Amino acid sequence: MDERGGGSFVAVRRISQGLDRGNTCHSTSAEVVAGSAAWLGRGLSCVCAQRRESDPRPSFDLTPTQEECLQRLQNRIDVGYDSSIPEHQEALRALWNAAFPEEELRDLISEQWKEMGWQGKDPSTDFRGGGFISLENLLFFARNFPKSFQDLLRKQEGDRSVWEYPFAVAGVNITFMLIQMLDLEAVKPRNIVGATFLKFLSENESAFDLLYCITFKLMDHQWLSMRASYMDFNTVMKATRRQLERELLLDEITRLEELPSYSLLTR
Repeated sequence: MDERGGGSFVAVRRISQGLDRGNTCHSTSAEVVAGSAAWLGRGLSCVCAQRRESDPRPSFDLTPTQEECLQRLQNRIDVGYDSSIPEHQEALRALWNAAFPEEELRDLISEQWKEMGWQGKDPSTDFRGGGFISLENLLFFARNFPKSFQDLLRKQEGDRSVWEYPFAVAGVNITFMLIQMLDLEAVKPRNIVGATFLKFLSENESAFDLLYCITFKLMDHQWLSMRASYMDFNTVMKATRRQLERELLLDEITRLEELPSYSLLTR
């Protein structure tokens, strides 16, 4: 993920309440305004736990199945978004169609993308923060939990702030945060949260995508609970990460659907 990052944060000013418009491993009307805060795609280190070089790093042994699952996920993480690849173009179009089924996308580079919370008219410039997997995450969310996806996209739940976080850019940041939190780029996990996640991944190849959906919904719940505005995005992400880590380490949790925050996704 060496090339990921860059860009400036975009705040979305609320104008109206809405826009009018598990496999296993074995096989709102809005105005987009440039803000002064740095986009988190470059700097989620402020969200992720910091470590001194002298601190010991535990290591966790993996089963062959877990190793295979981790490698497959790492292969996905390593794929950057490439606007010249037809598969990537199709996935981007599919995301638009899932988000705005009644509005035709005029072009892959279009001012229309700002409606979804991208920074400019070309979403490919924002994927540097998360790679192609961040697009896959958004598409999985839209297809598997369409109501929650639309609720977040259109900011339909709760007492929203005047200046809202941009939906799509927030999604890329969530992908990046999860990769960091779970230490997914290491050969094997070096923290207990990452090791615990691999147990879920070995039972469900879509575990990362599902955890992404849970995290996005949890982040929005934290946003509303904290009465946050866009300058508070870092703080909200930190709170989201802490809550997610606590839930993943609960003794009684045997699958992601048992996480307390999963209920936010399905209500």
